[in-house]
Amino acid sequence: MTVLLVRHARSTSNVARTLAGRSLGVGLDPLGQQQARELVSRLAALPIRRIVRSPLQRCAETIAALADSLGLEPAVDERLSEVDYGSWTGRKLDELAGEPLWKTVQRHPSAAVFPEGEGLAQVQARAVAAVREHDRAVAAEHGPGALWLACSHGDVIKAVLADAVGSHLDQFQRILVEPASVSVVAYTPHLPVVSCVNHTNGELPPAKFNVLPAAVAAPKADEAEQAAYDGIVGGSPGADADSARM
Repeated sequence: MTVLLVRHARSTSNVARTLAGRSLGVGLDPLGQQQARELVSRLAALPIRRIVRSPLQRCAETIAALADSLGLEPAVDERLSEVDYGSWTGRKLDELAGEPLWKTVQRHPSAAVFPEGEGLAQVQARAVAAVREHDRAVAAEHGPGALWLACSHGDVIKAVLADAVGSHLDQFQRILVEPASVSVVAYTPHLPVVSCVNHTNGELPPAKFNVLPAAVAAPKADEAEQAAYDGIVGGSPGADADSARM
């Protein structure tokens, strides 16, 4: 099963360089509205079976047109909501950069707990649990290899990607997730496979999401044949060669 992790499009808070957190009433700015419209041309041709989103306004606005074009009603999952930044919510980023906790967030985020808010380790735990739960549900309803979409927030998606690549949360600041970007993770029986991170322009090539071998559609009982799920030693021969085995 493959999930498209979509960060919300650019918000008014992004432009103002404030930490929106879970503040109400934070919507998309004009560029963000355009980015949301462009998601339709980028993703509407894909066989997306389910859309799940954060409860916050900027995520609802980001995927509204796409959901309409696909004829899907997005499900809302609180576990995909933005980090609860506590008393940092609404403050200017330039101001927060002077706080002692800022260095912890940058260098040792697994230890960062926001005052009156939550810790980044908690965020990763809830978000990964949500993604894997929805992934199993989509597989049960639509079969192995189905495609679905989750719309969330920058730090939340970075935490999910860090888990998917087997990286410690302390490395998650090395991952770039821009507004309206799409990242792609396939959850195979053995391990997650990350085929795309921070895709921001144009149509998403099928090779980016069609990463599971044909064995997924018809799993084999023979353990030796399960090697079809494994990564390719020496590296992939490329999208064209990979697509031939799908």
